[in-house]
Order: sequence, then structure tokens, then C-alpha cells
Amino acid sequence: MSRIKVLVADDSAFMRKIISDILASSPDIEVVGRAKNGLDAIEKTALLKPDVVTMDLEMPVLDGIQALSHIMSECPTPVIMLTAANSTDITITAFQYGAVDFMLKPSGDISRDMVNIKDELIRKVKTAATVGVQKLGFIEEQKKKEEVGKEMLFDFFRRSIEDDKKQKVEPGKKTKPQKVIVIGSSTGGPRALQQVIPLLSPTLDAAVLVVQHMPPGFTKSLAERLNAQSRVEVREAVDGDIIEPGKVLIAPGDFHMIVKQQKKNGEVKEVIALTKGEKVQGVRPSIDVLLNSVAPIYGQKAVGVILTGMGSDGSDGVRNLKSVGGRVIAEDESTCVIYGMPKSVIEKKLADFILPINKIAESIMQIS
Repeated sequence: MSRIKVLVADDSAFMRKIISDILASSPDIEVVGRAKNGLDAIEKTALLKPDVVTMDLEMPVLDGIQALSHIMSECPTPVIMLTAANSTDITITAFQYGAVDFMLKPSGDISRDMVNIKDELIRKVKTAATVGVQKLGFIEEQKKKEEVGKEMLFDFFRRSIEDDKKQKVEPGKKTKPQKVIVIGSSTGGPRALQQVIPLLSPTLDAAVLVVQHMPPGFTKSLAERLNAQSRVEVREAVDGDIIEPGKVLIAPGDFHMIVKQQKKNGEVKEVIALTKGEKVQGVRPSIDVLLNSVAPIYGQKAVGVILTGMGSDGSDGVRNLKSVGGRVIAEDESTCVIYGMPKSVIEKKLADFILPINKIAESIMQIS
């Protein structure tokens, strides 16, 4: 089996060396080149045709985003962005341009302690090498087509959902519990969520709870970006949030998010609780943890949606959801950046619907 060819792009000679040494320590990886700026990265990607590029965000001549945009348009290649903790918003932008994943430099742009994330970096490079680049490219023409499609769907949802809303609940007699949609995603998730959440109608008769595997801070930027693109309210969840229809709450990085019932002003309400419990399958927040808390409260009023990601987080939770009458949507392999989590659900025959990413929002609206 041939080794994974990697191009390392960073404006710091020290960082180029340390990242190259870390990757070269794996017998499965070969560093085929180093680039000192964005333009150099573009030229060497075209020349060397690596399987994966690690790309620093802040570089001279052309920065990481500019280089990423060109690479994904001209010679699509899986790219892992290397970023400092204060670059959360621009990291989210990178996913729009086709980045497959990102890594936090432990101590800023010049991180002498990169060895602390050695195993994670090697794992991410190996995962990125399995990605089909046709799912990542940033194609302006396709983006325009998607925008037209969104407007058509918005009109359809607006008419059909408003018709369904003619039978209203009397004031003070709100049916409990409300419907809830739980969406779980990991590698490739930020881009997938941008193809689902903005298509949801403000008349959605369900709350939406999202678990995206990301570090602290990045989930807040993701929520803000999705909120700016959407007609539903999207924000990072806080402890005690009341769960309401038409509101999207994203689990903050490094916290499990669960649902519990709480009596407020004489009425039982479903609220968010954030915990620092043990990691489950190596992740926090965990999709399984959220789904396991949702199942006994919502039962058949819940829908689980499992999107792209490595591993099997979510499959145990959707099994519990199915046991109480809930329904499950899994993203089809054809659009998954990483066909891991949905594959686990599908192979266990837990999915009621298997859909490409561009059909999932429509399905959520119809189910709800």
C-alpha cells in the first residue's frame, strides 16, 4: 500500500519542519514538499499532486483561505487548516471553501509544543486522505444554482407549512412535549450544516438541537455564521435554555448537551443542561448523550439526523430513539465527506430515510 503524500504549507520555517517531522514519523505518510506561502502552496499542489495539504491560515503573498479557494477550484485536494485559537471565524469560512478539517495549534502561530497533538494530526491526515475531493470543491456556478434552489424551496415551504398551521393551539394549552430534531455531525459537518439549517422555514414546528464535534469557541462562530445565513434563530446553547419551536441550539465545544424537564411558573418545560461529563467515544459534546436524553422525553415526537463524520457517534442514541417511536435520517454516502457515522446507522438498519445532503432540510420540514 502506497504512503499518503502530504504537502506542508506554513510561513514559519520552524513550523514547516516540526509538522513535517511529526507526519514523517508515521510509516504511512510521506512529506513530499513544503510551501512557505499561499502562492507557493498552490504551485506545489499542482506540481506534486499530494494526497493531503496541511495549510496555515495566516501566510504572506496569499493567505490560507486564498490558497484554499484556488486549490479547490483548480486541483481539488483534501486540505486540513492549521489555525490559532483566535481565528475561529476565518476557520469557519475555510469550510465554505472546501477545507475537510482543521487543527488548533496548541500555543499560537509558532507552537513549539506541536508534539502534544502528534497523534491527532496524523489521524486527521489519514482520514483526510480517504475523502473524495469531488465532494469538497468550491464551485461558484454550483453555489449559484444552490441559491436558486433555496429560494424555490423557501416558497414551497412557506405555502405548505402555513397551510398546515391553520389549526392553532389555544393560548395556555400548549401541547407537551414539543417536537424536536436532533442533528449530529463531525468531520465535514460545518459545511453540511450550511446546506441544511439555512433551508429550514421559520414556521418549523419543532426545535432543532445540534451536536457538531468542535473545540470551544468554534461552535459559537459556527452558530453566528449559520444565524446570519438562516431564517430561523441559530445560536450556541447556554445552560437553562428553554427548547422552543423554530429555534436552533448548538452544543458548545467541550460540553455535553442534554435535555431535561423542569417546572417553571407552574408549567413543565423542556430545557437545556450542559455538563462536563466524561467523553463518550473520545468526544465531548456527544451525539449519543444528547439523543439518549431526548428519547424518553420526546419519544415519537423526535427525529434524529446523522450527518457526515468519522466513527459511530450517534448510532447508539438513534437506536434508543427508534425504540420509543422516533424516526431517523442518515446522510447518503454520495454526499458525505466522511462516511462513518451515517454508515454505522445505516448498517445497523436504524435509518428510516437515507438522503443526500441537499434533500435533508426538505425531509425535516415534511416530517415535522
